[in-house]
Amino acid sequence: MAVRAQQTRELILAAAERLFAEHGVGAVSNRQISEAAGQGNNTAVGYHFGTKADLVRAVVRRHSEPIERIRAQMLAELPAEPQLRDWVGCMVRPNPEYLGTLSTPTWYARFGAQVMTDPALRQIIVEEAMTSPQLQQVRDGLNTCLPAVPATVRAERGEMARHLIVHTCAEYERAVAEGVPTPSPTWSRLATGLTDAITGLLLAPVS
Repeated sequence: MAVRAQQTRELILAAAERLFAEHGVGAVSNRQISEAAGQGNNTAVGYHFGTKADLVRAVVRRHSEPIERIRAQMLAELPAEPQLRDWVGCMVRPNPEYLGTLSTPTWYARFGAQVMTDPALRQIIVEEAMTSPQLQQVRDGLNTCLPAVPATVRAERGEMARHLIVHTCAEYERAVAEGVPTPSPTWSRLATGLTDAITGLLLAPVS
C-alpha cells in the first residue's frame, strides 16, 4: 500500500510540474493535475499534498536535494583560496548541470520561472534556498570576495543574478524541448556562460 501511495505521489508531482511549467501555477486546477496523473479521484492532489503551496514545495524539494548534492561536491573541490568566479560557479552550475542529466523534455526550469512570478509562491523557493547550508557557504564566499561593494548593492545584484539564472535556464529549457537552435550547445556550456556573465555583473563599477 505504501509503495502504491508513493507511486501516486510521484505521478502527481510529475504532472503538476509539467502543467505548472506550461500554464502557470494559478491557471492549473487540482482536477487537471489529477487527470494528467491518471488519477480517477479528483481529490487525490489534496489528499496527498494538502494545499497548492504544499504541492509546489514538494516539487521544489524533489529537485533541490540532487541539486544541492552537486553543489556540495563543487564546494568540496574548491581550491584552497577560491576566487570570485569559483564562488559564482558554485552558485550557478548545480541547477543546469543537474537538468542536463535528465531526459528531454525537462520542466523544472520553466516551473521555477512560473513560481518566481507569484509573490506568495516565490517565497517557497526563497525559503528552501535559505535552508541550504551549501548556498549559505556560497553567499559567505561571495561576500568575502566583494568587500568594497556596499551590502545594498550586493543584495541588488544578487537579485539580478537570480533572475538571470532562472529565466535564462527556463528559456534554454523551452528551446531544447521545442528543438530550437541555441547559442549554447549543452546545459554545461550554458552554465559557463552564466558564470561569466554574473561574475562580470558582480564586479561592475558602483555608481
